[in-house]
Amino acid sequence: MLLTEALSERMAAARAWFLRARRSGSHELNTILGVLKGALAASVSWYIAYAVIEAGTPAFAPFTAVLMMQMTVYRSAVQSLRYIGAVVLGIAVQAFLAFLAGPDVLTFAAVALITLVIGRWRSLGEQGPQVPTAAFFAFSTFLTASGFTDRLVELGEIVLLVAVGCVVGTLVNLVLFPPMRHRSVEWSIGALSHSLCDLLGDLARGLENAELDERQTSSWRQRAESIGSGVEQTRASVRTARESLVINPARKLRKHRMHVSFEGYEQLVEALGRVASQVGSLARAMQLWATKDDQPLHEEFFVRYGKLIRALAGITHSLSQLDEDTLDQQAQDLCRLAGEAQGHVEVLAEPPQQGDPPPFEDLTQPYGILLIEARRLMDELQYSCDIVQYYVDERDR
Repeated sequence: MLLTEALSERMAAARAWFLRARRSGSHELNTILGVLKGALAASVSWYIAYAVIEAGTPAFAPFTAVLMMQMTVYRSAVQSLRYIGAVVLGIAVQAFLAFLAGPDVLTFAAVALITLVIGRWRSLGEQGPQVPTAAFFAFSTFLTASGFTDRLVELGEIVLLVAVGCVVGTLVNLVLFPPMRHRSVEWSIGALSHSLCDLLGDLARGLENAELDERQTSSWRQRAESIGSGVEQTRASVRTARESLVINPARKLRKHRMHVSFEGYEQLVEALGRVASQVGSLARAMQLWATKDDQPLHEEFFVRYGKLIRALAGITHSLSQLDEDTLDQQAQDLCRLAGEAQGHVEVLAEPPQQGDPPPFEDLTQPYGILLIEARRLMDELQYSCDIVQYYVDERDR
C-alpha cells in the first residue's frame, strides 16, 4: 500500500511538472528545450568532428558544444571566446615546453605550474581551470604522437575541435528558441511577493489578536531576514533576463518587442527589497518590545495596525500574481488596494474610541517606531504600485 501511494504521488508530481512545462517561458519548458538543444548541438558537433574532419578524438567537439549551451545567447558567446582562449593558452604553454625540453616529468610539472597560474587570470572568468585541463590533455596527446609534424597536427586538431564545439553550441542556442527570460522574472517577483504576503498576513493576525510574545516576534524577525536571500535570487533573475536581450534575434519578434528593457522589473525588485527590510525592522522593534516585562498594551492601536498590515499584504498578494498579459487590470487593482491601505495609515494616529492614546513620543514604547515603520512600508508599496502603473501607461502610449 505504501509503495502504491508513493508511486501515485510520483505520478501526480510528474503530471504537474509536464503541465507546467506547457506554459510559455516556464522553467520546466526551458529545461526541456535546453536538453533538446544540447543533444542537437552535441550530435552536429560529433558529425562534423567524426565524419567531416575525421578527427582521432572527436569527443572534444560534442563535449564543448554541450558546455557552451548557456542560459543566454550572450553568455554562450562570451563563454565560447573564453573557453577557446583558455584552451589555446594551455596548449601553447604545453607545446612550447614539450618541444623545448621534451615530454618528461619535470616538463609536466612546469606545464602544470605555469597553466595553473595562468588559469587565475581574471579575464578568463570561470573558464580559467580549462587552461591546465587543456594542457594536460595536450601533454597526453603529445606523448602518443611521433614526430614534430604529427604532434603539431594533433595539437592543432584539439583546438579545431574545441572551436567547432563552441561555434555549434553558440549557433544552436542563437537560432533555436533563444530564451527570453521575462516570464522567469515575473515568477521570481511573484515568489518574493508571496513570501512577503505570507509574513505580512501572519503579522496582521498576531497584531489583531495581540499575540506579541517574544517567541512569536522572534519567528517573524527570522522569517523577514530569510527573505533577503529571495531578494538576491530575484535580482539575479533580472540580471539574467536583461542579459537574454543581447545577441538575441527573438527580441525582433512581435510578441517580444515590448521587452526592450527590464528597468521596470528591476525597480520593482529593489522596492520589494526595501519592503522586506522594513518588515524586518518592524519585526525587530516588536521583538525588542516583547522582551520587556509589564508593558501596557493599547489593543485598539494594534487592531488598527493589524488591519493596515493586512491591507499591505493584499498589495503583495496582487504583486505575487504579476502577469504582463493582465497587467492593465492588475495596475488598477494595485492602485485601489494602495488607496485602501493609505486610509488605514491615516487612522493609526487618531485618538482611540476608549482609553488614552498610545504614547507616540515615548521612545521606550513601540508605538512611535511602529507608526514610522508603517508609513515607510506604505511608501515603498505605494511606489511598487506606481511602478506597475507607470509602465502600463508607457506601454499603452
